[in-house]
Formats: sequence, structure tokens, C-alpha cells
Amino acid sequence: MAEVIFYAMPGCPVNAKQRQQLAAAGHRLIERDLAATDLTAGELRPFFGDKEVESWFNRRAAAIRSGRVRPGELGESGALAAMLTDRDLIRRPLIQVGDRREAGFDPAALHAWIGLTSGESCDDKHARGQCDHGHQHFVKAPAA
Repeated sequence: MAEVIFYAMPGCPVNAKQRQQLAAAGHRLIERDLAATDLTAGELRPFFGDKEVESWFNRRAAAIRSGRVRPGELGESGALAAMLTDRDLIRRPLIQVGDRREAGFDPAALHAWIGLTSGESCDDKHARGQCDHGHQHFVKAPAA
């Protein structure tokens, strides 16, 4: 399994669930506090790859909901400056494995990249009324 550097906001319940999923898949997590970690624009930028600037943002951030920050009106340098000033603006978690970096928690992309398994089927979760992630569940292949 992978060694995953996981940048998250302290106390975020969604990030806590994401950490649990990665740990359950057998990954070793190195947790970093996104609010307190000293990052530069040059260190933050690679997490967004070739994605559009608007997709770099956490749409639930108070500054976006209030209209104080408008991602569609910011260029790359303006977006990075805003995010370094207000870390809540950053789409999270930020995930690094080796040299590769990604922003956000996309179960399908993570499964293809490092493996993300829930250990049980979607049908099992539906039977208990606990399927809360749509149909993005992944099951470990049975041992041969």
C-alpha cells in the first residue's frame, strides 16, 4: 500500500471519513494540518495539475458563499494568493503519494491511482440502509 501525505483541515468531519477510507484500504497516512502548514504558491500549485482554476476551490468556503471571493474571476496567481490567505478556500484534501499530487477526494480516481477499497459491497451497505456515497464503492477482490 501507499504512503499518503494527507493535508486536511482540523476538525473537518468529511476529511475524517476520508482518512478512515484510506486507512481501511491499508494506506499509511502522514497527516498535515492544512490550516497551519507553511505552504508557498509554488508548493500548492502542483496539487491542481491541469484543472481549471475554478475547480481548485472549496465551493463551501464562507468567502465563496458570501460572494467575497469569485473563483471565476481569478487567474492562477490570484487564486493561489487567495488560498494561501484563507485556507478554507482550498479544495481538500490535498493528497500526495510520491511525486504525484491531487486536490479533492474522488473515490474512483483514488482507486485507480493507489487503490481504495471499502471491504464490502454496495449491496451490503444498501441492505443496512447505510449506502451514503452513491455507487462509488470498491470491493477487494477475493483471495485466489
